[in-house]
Amino acid sequence: MTRVLSHLGIGTMRYTGTADFYCRYILEHQLKDRTIWRKFVRVFSTREDSLDDGWRGEYFGKMMRGACITYQYAPDEELYGILDETVRALLATQDDSGRIATYSPEHEYCGWDMWVRKYVLVGCLYIYDICRDETFKAEILTALKRHADAILDKIGDGKKSILDTSSWWGGINSSSILEPIVELFKKTGETRYMDFAKYIIAQGGCRGGDLLAVVKEGKLLPHEYPTTKAYEMMSFFEGILAYYEVTGEKEMLSLVRKFADKVCENEVTVIGSAGCKSEQFNHSVKKEMKRVPDKTIMQETCVTVTWMRLNERLLLDTGDLAYAERMETSALNALFGAVNLYGEKQFGKEEGKLLDGVPFDSYSPLVCQPRGYGIGGYKKFSDGGYYGCCACIGAAGTGLYPLSSVLKTEKGYLFCFYESGTVNVTDGGKVETNYDPVSGEFRATFHSANTANIDYTFRIPSWANDPTVTLNGEEIVVTGNTVTLGGARADGDVLTLSFHPSLHSVKRNGKAAVKYGPYVLARDEAKEEGDISRKIVLPRGDVMYAIDDPIDGETIRLRIQTKKETTVTFTDYASCGKHWNQPRNRVNVWFRVRRSLFRASVNSNLFDK
Repeated sequence: MTRVLSHLGIGTMRYTGTADFYCRYILEHQLKDRTIWRKFVRVFSTREDSLDDGWRGEYFGKMMRGACITYQYAPDEELYGILDETVRALLATQDDSGRIATYSPEHEYCGWDMWVRKYVLVGCLYIYDICRDETFKAEILTALKRHADAILDKIGDGKKSILDTSSWWGGINSSSILEPIVELFKKTGETRYMDFAKYIIAQGGCRGGDLLAVVKEGKLLPHEYPTTKAYEMMSFFEGILAYYEVTGEKEMLSLVRKFADKVCENEVTVIGSAGCKSEQFNHSVKKEMKRVPDKTIMQETCVTVTWMRLNERLLLDTGDLAYAERMETSALNALFGAVNLYGEKQFGKEEGKLLDGVPFDSYSPLVCQPRGYGIGGYKKFSDGGYYGCCACIGAAGTGLYPLSSVLKTEKGYLFCFYESGTVNVTDGGKVETNYDPVSGEFRATFHSANTANIDYTFRIPSWANDPTVTLNGEEIVVTGNTVTLGGARADGDVLTLSFHPSLHSVKRNGKAAVKYGPYVLARDEAKEEGDISRKIVLPRGDVMYAIDDPIDGETIRLRIQTKKETTVTFTDYASCGKHWNQPRNRVNVWFRVRRSLFRASVNSNLFDK
């Protein structure tokens, strides 16, 4: 079975906007750090996860996946060399039985051992896809087959159950190895891996209930499932999608879509993350606006990135642009907000003190909370230093968003996300793009090297207000959520899409969050005086606001006029709370307002009804 959509070639796009900035920041400040890569590999020799049933071994695979995705968007020779060197060092740790593991043979298949082995497969399969050395690719595949066969030798029907390989979360963490096992089958065609995938699915994903049966029945919400661990559950369903891609079993696709819809409706918060009770599903859409004590652990970056990955895979498999919209919300708000741009120190709960910061914050606040509290998946290394799970997974998000901005279709190209830059297309042509997130205007200038008939399809976001589209100044009628230009493009053709974003609100349980287009806006104590948690009293009727020039890494900055003719400053969530070690460091997204204050005409740049 083939996918509906696919990524473009390596280095096909080169942007200059926000997404490019965050991707390249992580490339330079994290992915080229040879020291940390060596620490990630060393734990496979020391087997130090055996000592505390740890998960240090996941760091290699998580960050290798993110680094390879980043490389596909932003090819960099130094990065390629580092990744090649790292994987060669990892393969050298393989033991005689084929294991590449951070647990000793005497203490295997417990704790997070299977999870770690999953990420060995994940990381190596991703570098296999970008590897230019055919001999080394063969070595990688041989090592991965031995690694997987060591698992198959001891886990399965008549052997130890995969659900008994971990005491955590009903074994859903172990079951998520489904996805790389299916990907290994895709690379090798060897049926034992597909047979093992079928075995994993037959076990239902976790102890206490069959997740596929629960989703199919549809009576329970995600926070009521047999396990509630958000990230691991979504990873398992990524595996179900991979299985569908091989088998074409439409029921599997239907179940993943149904699961994703349930999560979106009941768990995904306004900023595009989930889990307001640590890292678990807890009916977050009902809890996200609640006042909670400062420094509460919620909305893990691992959850944000895995939610983006699940939706991106659904987008590729179905072409349904609702999944692109979900990715956009997560990237522009939760993900970019989690990037530690200024190298702020983070509070280590285990240490009880501030520690040197890692490139991603682990948890995203919503109601008068600061950033930088807690390092998700924190583990020390025996040779000094530490790292965390969210710090490792973040690069997969910052790389995936620009990489997925334009996708290949059967007839041409689909523009999903809007950035300024250049996109190289078939037979030497290119599309120059320019996007202003404040005005919401996107312009594409076509430079054709031939007269090939190519379809260019552009997504019309749901947040667009009365969008207008023109080609060389002549208006095109907008129907539905896309606009398609068919046929040959003349050199110099200009397509302009005007989305007319405006201020609007999201209301839940008596509170409101403010959005401008796809951007969630927030109040930041560092950017204004006074109490940012106080009720905002707006005038009846028209709500007036002024857009200001952004500063200090902001994308959107505006002031809303209150009833007393004072103004309140709002800026894009991703730019808020970044200096979290200063005294005024809290961020607030949800506000108390009166329902009557939301009456406004549909066509005004005001709050929605």
